[in-house]
Amino acid sequence: MTSNVLYSKSIRIRIGGGRQRGGAVLDEGAIMSTALRLVKERVKKAVERDRRAERHVEAVSRRLWPWNERRLIALVGIMALLDYATTCAALEWSGKGYAEGGLLAGWALRVGGFGWLFLVDMGAVFALALLAITVRSLCFKLGFRGYGRAAFVVLLVPYAVVAFAAVVNNLVLTLL
Repeated sequence: MTSNVLYSKSIRIRIGGGRQRGGAVLDEGAIMSTALRLVKERVKKAVERDRRAERHVEAVSRRLWPWNERRLIALVGIMALLDYATTCAALEWSGKGYAEGGLLAGWALRVGGFGWLFLVDMGAVFALALLAITVRSLCFKLGFRGYGRAAFVVLLVPYAVVAFAAVVNNLVLTLL
């Protein structure tokens, strides 16, 4: 006995040849392939939408940081070293009994002094830079260069700004 197959937009129904004689049986393979096709179409539309927005996101990141990414990494490293140096100066040379305000830095100073503070500061900066580089690389690998640059800038520029404010604060505390 041959089975007839009816096609609709979303599922395929096979007439005859099922467990019930003459009854309709849903073809599960057709339903699954239809569901996968729908998901694939939605993902494709989402990627197209993201591609259209990518250039705008990259333009915003270029306004935040117009130079190349290597300079941002260098700035973050320099700001971390300056923050450490000015923190040491403020705590040692000011003679006014200041204490470190950051939770992690305060703990490092209590546990191991300035050596531990240096290790914790550099470890935090290294972890943040590694995260930024990883996200950027992943976005580049997926073909989203604009989003990769934007993620890199959004992760590192705030640290550089806060570190600059900490350096200025430490200098003011040291000199006043």
